Amino acid sequence: MRTTEDVVESLRAALRGVGVVLPSLCVDPVTGASDEPFALVELGRCNVRVAERLASVVRGERPPFGTFVTDVRDGRLGEVRGHVGGVVRVRPVVGGKEWDCPPESLEPASPDDVLRAQVRRANREQRLTC
Repeated sequence: MRTTEDVVESLRAALRGVGVVLPSLCVDPVTGASDEPFALVELGRCNVRVAERLASVVRGERPPFGTFVTDVRDGRLGEVRGHVGGVVRVRPVVGGKEWDCPPESLEPASPDDVLRAQVRRANREQRLTC
């Protein structure tokens, strides 16, 4: 039988694998220090974006909420904002109107492409405020 610490590390790795980080994930210190044979796992607190992404992963949505994707039909880069009626709702990284896309037309975006798009958006917003 695995220790509670091993289970917590396994859960942390599994969550990280789907892009979910629970910063407070740990063995509950009270039950971990008691004679209780199975200590409780403290999932802790997280922000609403992490909670939304975790719910999306648990529901089995692909791609999960909050992931960056490329629409292979036209090369647009966006962030998954939800799943409605069999389509994926995507928000452009560079700003603009959201669009619906069939899940089979989406592929993971490269981190380099996401960073370039975020920098373009930040530069454009900076020019607009001057």
